[in-house]
Amino acid sequence: MVSNVTDILIRKLDRLDDQYEQLGRELLAGETLADHRRVRELSIKRAALEPLVSAYRAYRKTAQEAQELQAVLTDGSDPELAQLAREELPGLTAKAQELLESVQRRLVTTHERAVGSVILEIRAGVGGDEAAIWAGDLVTMYRRFAAEKGWPVEVIHSSPSDQGGYKSAILRVSGEGAFCELGNEAGIHQVKRVPATEAQGRVHTSTATVAVLPEPQDVQIALEPADVKEMITTAQGPGGQNVNKVATAVHLIHHPTGIEVRIQDTKSQSQNRQSAWRLLRARLYEQQRAKAEAERAEARSSMIGSAKRAEKIRTYRYKDNLVVDHRLGRSFSLSDIITGQMQPLIDALIEHNTAERLAQL
Repeated sequence: MVSNVTDILIRKLDRLDDQYEQLGRELLAGETLADHRRVRELSIKRAALEPLVSAYRAYRKTAQEAQELQAVLTDGSDPELAQLAREELPGLTAKAQELLESVQRRLVTTHERAVGSVILEIRAGVGGDEAAIWAGDLVTMYRRFAAEKGWPVEVIHSSPSDQGGYKSAILRVSGEGAFCELGNEAGIHQVKRVPATEAQGRVHTSTATVAVLPEPQDVQIALEPADVKEMITTAQGPGGQNVNKVATAVHLIHHPTGIEVRIQDTKSQSQNRQSAWRLLRARLYEQQRAKAEAERAEARSSMIGSAKRAEKIRTYRYKDNLVVDHRLGRSFSLSDIITGQMQPLIDALIEHNTAERLAQL
């Protein structure tokens, strides 16, 4: 093995290799094949592990070959074989190191890629009506990006603004790699432009906040129904004849944490209840995950959903047709980004995030 590989890292990779094999066996089990949802969940998890496991196996094979060549050199009983080993060993050692670095890069994003769906919470910040319009533009941007990726998007909740856009909107985005690619979007998004509501042509600065919550499977989190107060009420605000007449709105309060969720978007009480519990579970999972990560790596700046969510991460400057991501210190075409052509920015953020996290290994 390459000398700088720690035993802890190898043991972790061995466990992930075993997990990959176990997922393959589960996918072939009869009870799994009868449950389409379970097949999808396991397939996403196995697909997330596959590149990592393949790279790790290639590394092990190359490292073993390098060890065998080193043994020939050490033995020295056959000069001809020793000369061949001397010529081939540097190349094999370099290849093993390259494969190891690839394994490490994949290792730090494996968990994110195994998450099958995420919940985006987009809320208007400072800026009045323009902030709500901006929040609506962000909703459209993410929906366009999801469409490019082939990811289904479900609107769990929305609170439209009178002048357009949203006071808040909650989207569920499903698909392989959704959390890995969207996780770095959490934070304050600032826009500088002349609002449609501005009569004097002055540039305004407005903001919207984006939270990205990995949606956990039910088994990943202990949520006791007894800890949750559920109230069924009539819907509030504009919305047609159903508002204030039929009790379909679902309001949940998780007493241990104080987390509250209210969903009233559909006329079906059962659909609203399902969405409310899904959102509560995701928020609780995110809170617990952020707490655990803060304790494990307090100084790590790339954590999604930590206290650093409140930082300004990006500025959209319409006059210059530029999007400046402050974490990268780089600019991108605003006309591309706002129409959903976000992949170059997303890839750069993943690379940046991966480099920071590799430093913690």
